[in-house]
Amino acid sequence: MSHPVVLITGASRGLGAALAREWARRGAALLLTARGAEALAAIAKEVSRSTDVLAEPIDVTDDRRMSAFIDTAISTFGRIDVLVNNASTLGGSPMPKLEDLGASAFFELMDINVRAPLTISQRVLPHMRAHGSGTIVNVTSDAAISAYPGWGGYGASKAALEHLSRILAAEMDGTGVRVMIVDPGNMDTQMHRDAEPGEDLSGLPKAESVAPAFVDVIESMLRNTGGENFKRCEVQSVGAGV
Repeated sequence: MSHPVVLITGASRGLGAALAREWARRGAALLLTARGAEALAAIAKEVSRSTDVLAEPIDVTDDRRMSAFIDTAISTFGRIDVLVNNASTLGGSPMPKLEDLGASAFFELMDINVRAPLTISQRVLPHMRAHGSGTIVNVTSDAAISAYPGWGGYGASKAALEHLSRILAAEMDGTGVRVMIVDPGNMDTQMHRDAEPGEDLSGLPKAESVAPAFVDVIESMLRNTGGENFKRCEVQSVGAGV
């Protein structure tokens, strides 16, 4: 598993782009998607200098295009070893309190942050099961377990994603497919700036400094061929350059 095939959603900026760069440095083949075509093309061009890359601008809620991309990826590389469901949305900036959270905004949060990761996981699972191995990584947040005013919609979606992940791991027991929930911690990213406009985030780590630890915890799971098939990890609590 020294050169896994890794699918990353939301790969055009922030943590997704940093993970693409880090995995490219380690020689992984990369499958990259994001909504921003121009930014995604720039990342794909950058990392293609050191590894094989397949990239396509896709909204994670576009089931037909995502399914076609996964088919092409498996036809090209033969397998997907790691799926990182990184793409997500805040549901508005500044983020509204629950009493002001409209139905359409809440449904969008659940569609992007919960349903889409499940649908993409469902699409890759048959191939992982047939291969006898695979790791699904769902990116979460401490907002899933802590009550922050204004973070109710986003936090509820991440809490749902976490419980979905635990159940999926229980259902995958014995198949060789592992499930991870990874909380990268607070970072100085555009998404965090959108969440708290006007706040000084300069003291927070950049995504590029978090990415090596993030990849380390996933690769440790890949090396663990026996035992647990589920893990929740808070990256910044384990150090590794953060």
